[in-house]
Amino acid sequence: MTERIAIYAGSFDPLTNGHLDVLKASLAIADKVYAAIGIHPGKKPLFSFEERVDLISSVARHELGSDSERISVVSFDGLVVEAARRLGASIMIRGLRDGTDLDYEMQMAGMNEVMAPDLQTIFLPASPSVRTITATLVRQIAAMGGNIEPFVPAAVVSPLIAKFAK
Repeated sequence: MTERIAIYAGSFDPLTNGHLDVLKASLAIADKVYAAIGIHPGKKPLFSFEERVDLISSVARHELGSDSERISVVSFDGLVVEAARRLGASIMIRGLRDGTDLDYEMQMAGMNEVMAPDLQTIFLPASPSVRTITATLVRQIAAMGGNIEPFVPAAVVSPLIAKFAK
């Protein structure tokens, strides 16, 4: 049987409980999952690429145990479909929080299908407990000194708070 390889792309800045929820679900579909961090020269992320790799890897080891060995963290620039080709992925994982996400993701899936017909997009709905979480809102809460513990894995709390320490 052919190994099922998936790519789950995002900025993961920071990794949230929503990202973790989708990552866990993706392991039920794929034998290997690439958490692919998009690198965009025009964007200045809060966490460096290396910090995000460390956070994702640490959280995966702690939360997923031996399944964490099936996850690799990589970077990509340019089109995610090209990254998927380079990695040998046949599945693209996309998390959905609500209908707005679905509308946007359906457009992206259609465009990606034209560019990479052999890459199957699979939508994974976020669990109700994490559906409202966005990395942008988590960064805003952290910047204002709010409690971020309900929104990010435990290993992310201290590094995120430290980014906004005065």
